Amino acid sequence: MAVSPAFVEFGRDVLARGQGEIGMHLHAWDSPPSVPLTENDHKYKPYLIEYPVEVMRAKIDYMTKLLQDVFDTPITSHRAGRWAMNETYAGILIDQGYLADCSVTPHVDWRGTAGNPAGKGGTNYQGYPGVPYFVDPADLGRPGQSQLLEVPMTVSKRLPLALRDVFDGYLQQGGLPVRLLNRMMKNHWLRPNGRNGADMVSLVRSEAAVGAAHVEFMLHSSEFMPGGSPTFRDAEAIERLYADIDAVFAEGAALFEGATLAEFRSSFATAVQPVPDPIEAMASGGNVVIDGLRS
Repeated sequence: MAVSPAFVEFGRDVLARGQGEIGMHLHAWDSPPSVPLTENDHKYKPYLIEYPVEVMRAKIDYMTKLLQDVFDTPITSHRAGRWAMNETYAGILIDQGYLADCSVTPHVDWRGTAGNPAGKGGTNYQGYPGVPYFVDPADLGRPGQSQLLEVPMTVSKRLPLALRDVFDGYLQQGGLPVRLLNRMMKNHWLRPNGRNGADMVSLVRSEAAVGAAHVEFMLHSSEFMPGGSPTFRDAEAIERLYADIDAVFAEGAALFEGATLAEFRSSFATAVQPVPDPIEAMASGGNVVIDGLRS
C-alpha cells in the first residue's frame, strides 16, 4: 500500500486534513528485504518474530524509512502483522523511535496459529494488561519505563450476550466459582464479524462504565469490499457491516473522544494503576476500575 499511487494519494489527503495518521504494519513474507524463511513463505505466512534478528531489524528499518519518505511525516505508531510481538521486536521499535504500539490482544493465545511450520506459532497474550502501559523491553507483558506505549486491542473476556441477563444475579452475588466463569466466558473483540453488532455496542458501554482509558476498533480494509473476505461475502453483508459500524461509532462518540495513537500517547499522562482480574472481581461482586485518560 505504501507504493500504491491510489493509497498514497488517499493517505496524504488524510494527513493534510488532520483526520488520521499513518502507522507501520508489515507482513514479513512480502516486505523487503526478501529473505526466505520457509520453502513457501507466501503459503505459510511466517511471523516477523520467527526471522533472525538482523532480518527483523532490516525489514522494520526499510518499511519505516519508506513510509517516512512517501508521506513526509514521522512514523511513530505500529501494529505487528498477525498480532505477533515479542521483546526483540519491541526493542527494535524503540530503537527506531516508535512511541505507540497496538499489537497486544489481551486474553488471546496465538500459539495455535501457525506461521513457520517449524516454529511455535504466534504470541500468547494471556495475562497481559488490557490497559495502556509503557512497555518493559525485558518483558513485553509488564509495565516498564520505555518510551513505547502499548495500547492494547479491546478484547474483553465476557459471558455471551444471551447469557448475561440469566447469570447477572449470580455474578453480582459472587455465586459462581471462578473456574466455572472461566469456562463460560469468551473473548469478545471490538471487531465486526457480521453477527456481533449488539455485542460491540455493549462492549463500548461496559468499557466506559468501568472508566476504561480507551476502546480500540479494528477492521481490515479488504473487509469493506463484497467478497474481499470470507466474513463479508456480498453487498448485503457489507450493508449490515456499515450499520454495525455506525452504531458502534455513535456509541463511542457519546462516551469517548476520538484520537490517533500518536495523539493518545501524547495525552496519556496519568499512570495506569494495577487492575484486579475482572473474573475474580465479578465473582466476588466487586467492580473493576481502570485508571487513565479516555480517548
